[in-house]
Amino acid sequence: MSLSNYDMSPVKELIKVLNGGVEFYKEAKEELSDNTLATIFNKMITEKTRAISELQTYVLIDEGEIEDDSDLVVTMREKYTKLLTVVRADKEHTYLDQLEEVEDRVLDKLSAAMEASLPEPCNIALSQIQIRMQACHDEMKALQQASA
Repeated sequence: MSLSNYDMSPVKELIKVLNGGVEFYKEAKEELSDNTLATIFNKMITEKTRAISELQTYVLIDEGEIEDDSDLVVTMREKYTKLLTVVRADKEHTYLDQLEEVEDRVLDKLSAAMEASLPEPCNIALSQIQIRMQACHDEMKALQQASA
């Protein structure tokens, strides 16, 4: 399978956001000592890791190496959240707000990848990933609203 005729950069950008999301959820899980949230965060980490694994196949075939960078915006959001939790009393709500924003970014990058001209197997994988990432987003949105 040759992907060299395709621009895989939208997929790589999505992987970067997913990588950043995994890191951010891991940090949030450590910072918040709520078992219910830890279970939800573990599910988010699992779904994002699964999506990364599925998408890395296409990047690896195309470029010969995996994408392991994180998205700068997600990294900055993680640092911003750390700062906010020092200033604000409601650490849980602050994390949930920022994690929901990460979910928004995942959906934005996913949408961009789905609009790109990519090989059909990659498009099918993106469609399946979209369903799971939309569910992750919806769950974080509900948590965010419940914590307000």
